[in-house]
Amino acid sequence: MLDTALVVGQIFNGFSVASLFVLAALGLALSFGLMRVINMAHGEMLMLGGYLAYLTYLVVPGPLAILVAMPVAFLGAALLGGIMELTVVRKLSARPLDTLLATWGVSLILQQAARSIFGPIGVGVTAPDWLNTGFMLAGVYFPSTRIFILLVAVLVLVALGLLIARTRLGLLVRAVNQDRMMASASGINVRRVDLAVFCLGTGIAGLAGVVLSLLGPVTPSVGQSYIIPAFLVVVMGGLGSMVGTTIAAIILGLVSAISQIFLDVSMSQVLMLLAVIIFLQFRPQGVVATRSRALED
Repeated sequence: MLDTALVVGQIFNGFSVASLFVLAALGLALSFGLMRVINMAHGEMLMLGGYLAYLTYLVVPGPLAILVAMPVAFLGAALLGGIMELTVVRKLSARPLDTLLATWGVSLILQQAARSIFGPIGVGVTAPDWLNTGFMLAGVYFPSTRIFILLVAVLVLVALGLLIARTRLGLLVRAVNQDRMMASASGINVRRVDLAVFCLGTGIAGLAGVVLSLLGPVTPSVGQSYIIPAFLVVVMGGLGSMVGTTIAAIILGLVSAISQIFLDVSMSQVLMLLAVIIFLQFRPQGVVATRSRALED
């Protein structure tokens, strides 16, 4: 007989894990849906965000350092993403395999750079006191850190939804996503839209690195722990669909958390992969099928 408090606690943990998956996968979903680019260095943007949070804490210590670190990490990761898009991705975008290998090389360079600068062990980011609390409800402890991460994910989703639906940039992104050639023929600078989306995606990954640093040390390989689940979320979500990505993240987050009641972490990840494979057998287009350049070619 399962303890009800344990199950409720794991469901809450599932939503917390889902919020991390969403933040890690949104950038991949945007860039892959629009540009058909598999960015193997996306995990290193999370790592960069974590290290920028650590440096921000050194410069601006105090209870509000985490709030300062978030825009710093977003801008830092977006800037690096922009440089990467201009120097690597843009030149190889017509050759998907070359792009994959090149971004994988960039990820290795970034990992080694972090290892040389900060060391192989990793650095810790101390959560402020106002995040080191929590409350009990029906026998279940809800830590403030997890609630904060959930809140950040919701705010990012709302902001991104408004950006896509209500702004001129969002209009251009939707136009390019639906028909790249027609958008280009209409006078839209699709290269500039690609750059903006790639920067936005890497910036969100940097933001994910900040909240991830609240849960454990930031190491040179921390991003690799989340890149595979992020790819699974993108594939299951429907290649470029923000709604699909969110739903897939929630499903996989719950599968991961609830299965850990019975299994260890490694077997839980195997079960998550099997869940995606079985799901795609019945719905190959993913949770939400969107009309995009990626699906038309």
